[in-house]
Amino acid sequence: MGCAIKIVCNNKKAYHNYFISDTYEAGIELLGSEVKSIRDGGVSINDSFISIKDGEVILKNAFIKSYDKTTSYIPSQTRNRKLLLHKYEIDKLHKQVIVKGYSLVPLKVYFKNGLVKVEIGLAKGKKLYDKREVLKEKTESRKLNRELKRY
Repeated sequence: MGCAIKIVCNNKKAYHNYFISDTYEAGIELLGSEVKSIRDGGVSINDSFISIKDGEVILKNAFIKSYDKTTSYIPSQTRNRKLLLHKYEIDKLHKQVIVKGYSLVPLKVYFKNGLVKVEIGLAKGKKLYDKREVLKEKTESRKLNRELKRY
Protein backbone atom coordinates (compact mmCIF):
# COMPACT_ATOMS: atom_id res chain seq x y z
CA MET A 1 0.00 0.00 0.00
CA GLY A 2 2.05 2.95 -1.31
CA CYS A 3 1.41 6.61 -0.97
CA ALA A 4 -0.99 8.22 -3.42
CA ILE A 5 0.68 10.89 -5.55
CA LYS A 6 -1.28 13.15 -7.90
CA ILE A 7 0.86 15.57 -9.91
CA VAL A 8 -0.90 18.90 -10.40
CA CYS A 9 1.73 21.06 -12.10
CA ASN A 10 5.12 20.49 -13.77
CA ASN A 11 7.84 23.02 -14.55
CA LYS A 12 9.15 21.67 -17.87
CA LYS A 13 11.05 24.88 -18.52
CA ALA A 14 13.31 24.15 -15.53
CA TYR A 15 14.72 21.00 -17.14
CA HIS A 16 15.42 22.98 -20.31
CA ASN A 17 17.16 25.90 -18.58
CA TYR A 18 19.02 24.10 -15.77
CA PHE A 19 21.04 21.01 -14.95
CA ILE A 20 19.15 19.50 -11.98
CA SER A 21 21.61 17.79 -9.64
CA ASP A 22 19.46 16.97 -6.60
CA THR A 23 15.79 17.13 -5.61
CA TYR A 24 14.03 17.74 -2.31
CA GLU A 25 10.42 17.43 -1.20
CA ALA A 26 8.92 20.33 0.74
CA GLY A 27 5.55 21.13 2.18
CA ILE A 28 3.99 24.50 1.42
CA GLU A 29 2.24 26.91 3.77
CA LEU A 30 -1.12 27.82 2.22
CA LEU A 31 -3.97 30.08 3.28
CA GLY A 32 -7.74 29.89 2.92
CA SER A 33 -9.02 28.18 -0.15
CA GLU A 34 -5.66 27.81 -1.95
CA VAL A 35 -5.68 24.03 -1.48
CA LYS A 36 -9.03 23.73 -3.26
CA SER A 37 -7.73 25.91 -6.07
CA ILE A 38 -4.62 23.73 -6.42
CA ARG A 39 -6.78 20.60 -6.42
CA ASP A 40 -8.70 22.12 -9.36
CA GLY A 41 -5.41 22.69 -11.20
CA GLY A 42 -5.28 26.47 -10.76
CA VAL A 43 -1.53 26.63 -10.12
CA SER A 44 1.50 27.60 -12.23
CA ILE A 45 5.16 27.53 -11.20
CA ASN A 46 6.72 28.30 -14.60
CA ASP A 47 8.00 31.77 -13.68
CA SER A 48 8.61 31.11 -10.00
CA PHE A 49 11.83 30.76 -8.05
CA ILE A 50 12.97 29.93 -4.53
CA SER A 51 15.07 32.00 -2.16
CA ILE A 52 16.44 31.45 1.33
CA LYS A 53 16.23 34.33 3.78
CA ASP A 54 16.66 34.29 7.57
CA GLY A 55 16.62 30.48 7.68
CA GLU A 56 13.33 30.25 5.77
CA VAL A 57 12.81 28.88 2.26
CA ILE A 58 10.37 31.04 0.30
CA LEU A 59 8.61 30.26 -2.97
CA LYS A 60 8.25 33.50 -4.91
CA ASN A 61 6.09 34.43 -7.89
CA ALA A 62 4.12 31.16 -7.95
CA PHE A 63 0.60 31.70 -9.28
CA ILE A 64 -2.33 30.11 -7.45
CA LYS A 65 -5.67 31.14 -8.91
CA SER A 66 -8.34 32.52 -6.57
CA TYR A 67 -10.96 29.89 -5.77
CA ASP A 68 -14.26 30.90 -7.39
CA LYS A 69 -16.62 29.59 -4.73
CA THR A 70 -15.05 31.31 -1.74
CA THR A 71 -16.69 34.28 -0.06
CA SER A 72 -14.29 34.95 2.78
CA TYR A 73 -10.56 35.80 2.76
CA ILE A 74 -8.98 35.75 -0.71
CA PRO A 75 -5.14 35.82 -0.61
CA SER A 76 -3.01 37.44 -3.32
CA GLN A 77 -2.44 35.11 -6.28
CA THR A 78 1.33 35.60 -6.52
CA ARG A 79 2.23 36.17 -2.87
CA ASN A 80 5.36 34.69 -1.28
CA ARG A 81 4.75 31.28 0.28
CA LYS A 82 6.90 29.61 2.90
CA LEU A 83 8.20 26.13 2.10
CA LEU A 84 8.43 23.65 4.96
CA LEU A 85 11.73 21.80 5.28
CA HIS A 86 13.82 20.47 8.15
CA LYS A 87 16.47 22.82 9.54
CA TYR A 88 19.36 20.58 8.40
CA GLU A 89 17.93 20.52 4.85
CA ILE A 90 17.67 24.31 4.80
CA ASP A 91 21.27 24.64 6.02
CA LYS A 92 22.48 22.16 3.39
CA LEU A 93 20.64 24.00 0.59
CA HIS A 94 21.87 27.38 1.82
CA LYS A 95 25.49 26.18 1.71
CA GLN A 96 25.04 24.85 -1.83
CA VAL A 97 23.54 28.15 -3.00
CA ILE A 98 26.15 30.36 -1.32
CA VAL A 99 29.34 28.33 -1.85
CA LYS A 100 28.79 26.48 -5.12
CA GLY A 101 26.50 28.96 -6.88
CA TYR A 102 23.50 26.71 -7.33
CA SER A 103 19.93 27.98 -7.77
CA LEU A 104 16.76 26.58 -6.24
CA VAL A 105 13.98 25.89 -8.71
CA PRO A 106 10.48 24.46 -8.13
CA LEU A 107 10.02 21.41 -10.36
CA LYS A 108 6.50 20.20 -9.63
CA VAL A 109 3.52 20.62 -7.34
CA TYR A 110 1.67 17.48 -6.29
CA PHE A 111 -0.57 15.92 -3.66
CA LYS A 112 0.93 13.21 -1.50
CA ASN A 113 -1.51 11.53 0.87
CA GLY A 114 -3.76 14.60 0.71
CA LEU A 115 -1.00 17.12 1.44
CA VAL A 116 0.34 19.64 -1.07
CA LYS A 117 4.04 19.14 -1.75
CA VAL A 118 6.58 21.01 -3.90
CA GLU A 119 9.59 19.29 -5.44
CA ILE A 120 12.63 21.55 -5.29
CA GLY A 121 15.57 21.11 -7.62
CA LEU A 122 19.15 22.12 -6.87
CA ALA A 123 20.03 23.58 -10.25
CA LYS A 124 22.99 24.91 -12.19
CA GLY A 125 22.19 27.18 -15.16
CA LYS A 126 22.73 25.92 -18.70
CA LYS A 127 24.53 27.99 -21.30
CA LEU A 128 23.09 28.34 -24.80
CA TYR A 129 25.55 25.83 -26.25
CA ASP A 130 24.54 23.29 -23.54
CA LYS A 131 20.90 23.61 -24.58
CA ARG A 132 21.84 23.13 -28.24
CA GLU A 133 23.92 20.07 -27.39
CA VAL A 134 21.05 18.45 -25.46
CA LEU A 135 18.65 19.18 -28.32
CA LYS A 136 21.11 17.67 -30.81
CA GLU A 137 21.46 14.50 -28.72
CA LYS A 138 17.67 14.14 -28.45
CA THR A 139 17.15 14.42 -32.20
CA GLU A 140 19.93 11.92 -32.90
CA SER A 141 18.48 9.41 -30.43
CA ARG A 142 15.02 9.83 -32.02
CA LYS A 143 16.49 9.17 -35.47
CA LEU A 144 18.26 6.09 -34.16
CA ASN A 145 15.08 4.78 -32.54
CA ARG A 146 13.13 5.34 -35.76
CA GLU A 147 15.73 3.41 -37.74
CA LEU A 148 15.70 0.55 -35.22
CA LYS A 149 11.90 0.34 -35.33
CA ARG A 150 11.95 0.14 -39.10
CA TYR A 151 14.04 -3.07 -39.04
